[in-house]
Amino acid sequence: MISAGDFRNGITFEMDGQVLQVVEFQHVKPGKGAAFVRVKMKNVITGGITERTFNPTDKFENAFIERRDMEYLYQDGDLYYFMDNETYEQTPIARDVLGDGFAFVKENMVCKVLSYKGGVFGLEPPTFVELLITETEPGFRGDTATNVLKPATVETGAVVRVPLFIDNGERIRIDTRTGEYMERAKD
Repeated sequence: MISAGDFRNGITFEMDGQVLQVVEFQHVKPGKGAAFVRVKMKNVITGGITERTFNPTDKFENAFIERRDMEYLYQDGDLYYFMDNETYEQTPIARDVLGDGFAFVKENMVCKVLSYKGGVFGLEPPTFVELLITETEPGFRGDTATNVLKPATVETGAVVRVPLFIDNGERIRIDTRTGEYMERAKD
């Protein structure tokens, strides 16, 4: 059990049958009246964010989110198969559970699979990935304007905005949290 007075960023707890994570919290002690805790929380299953105030003595059940390293193996229809590197057990995960960051994951990459009480609800891809540019328009000599970006398709099929000097066949680093080009990959 955890009380609202002990809330910190990142803590997960159960409330009304939902699993919530504290995004932001603020202990408020007004001049008149009792103290309270103002909390911005995210539903870890649906991703919805809500704000609410609690009495510091309110108690909630801790929620343990399991994060396991699993290797992406292959796709079969709408299911994507991941293998636990310790037990070699394969787990199928539906496309709608994977999230936007999965667009940058290719076969044999290790990701963190998020589950709660045995039910998989999300996936965290590696923060940075190196991918090959498969298709982009060529940059022309003299195109030296700063901060001008063009679309480029990477080997997973995702489209990323890259600077004009990037060509087909080059490897780039991408931040999977934002989907942005970071730099050319170092060999």
